[in-house]
Amino acid sequence: MPELPEVEVVRRGLAEWVAGREIAAAEVFHPRAIRRHEPGADEFAARLKGRVIQEARRRGKYLWLPLGPDDALLAHLGMSGQLLVVQSDSPLEKHLRVRLTFADGGPDLRFIDQRTFGHVMLTRMVDGVPEPIAHIAPDPFEDAFDDEVFALRLRAKHTEIKRALLDQSLISGVGNIYADEALWLAKLHWARPTHTLTRPKIAELLAGVRQVMSAALQQGGTSFDSLYVNVNGESGYFERSLEVYGRRDLPCSRCGTPIKREAFMNRSSYFCPRCQRKPR
Repeated sequence: MPELPEVEVVRRGLAEWVAGREIAAAEVFHPRAIRRHEPGADEFAARLKGRVIQEARRRGKYLWLPLGPDDALLAHLGMSGQLLVVQSDSPLEKHLRVRLTFADGGPDLRFIDQRTFGHVMLTRMVDGVPEPIAHIAPDPFEDAFDDEVFALRLRAKHTEIKRALLDQSLISGVGNIYADEALWLAKLHWARPTHTLTRPKIAELLAGVRQVMSAALQQGGTSFDSLYVNVNGESGYFERSLEVYGRRDLPCSRCGTPIKREAFMNRSSYFCPRCQRKPR
């Protein structure tokens, strides 16, 4: 699933290509794509017609396009969703779910989703954030993110550090890939109990989270398959810079020990058994 850097790459593309444009029409090609917009496709299209996209914003893995102070078009890419800017006369894609055309006759905005796990919806805003994601914690790049509050809440939890990093009510935007990479940077095993972490170690971990995601953003994100692309359909290249994720049995770049993989929450955790000692 795309994580914060991949979603931020898309947000920047939307800010460049669709902000300030008036929507001429919205077409829904698959009802599952707007399944969380309860009024349905006709109301969805009617409410979008004539609206102007103000900007493009993001919190964690969610994107939204404000249409004014009170409502916005909210999107989650799911496993395979793509928001692409496409010339309006281009053939319709096989997995096209929603299409926005614009009054200026310029490129469309198309939501394509092969596996249909993603979705878009119109929603009202609450304190500057779409209502359905108001419960999600700020991500580590937002001004609203408070390092001290995060440290206090983290130490109060009695769980494994990686579970905490994936808890969107504690910190948003961190997924499996970047959790493993940040834990490697901080020399922490994924199963380390959160209440055992010192304040300096938590600060080091947060620095690692920001470092690895900033580096990924500079390279357009991590693209493990052709579905993770920016608004122009281009893949990112951070996969080539990963230190542990997906590198089972390859040598750790820090100490040379073969990277290990362990099962974790129906997923995988990759770590260096020497640099990231397993807790007793």
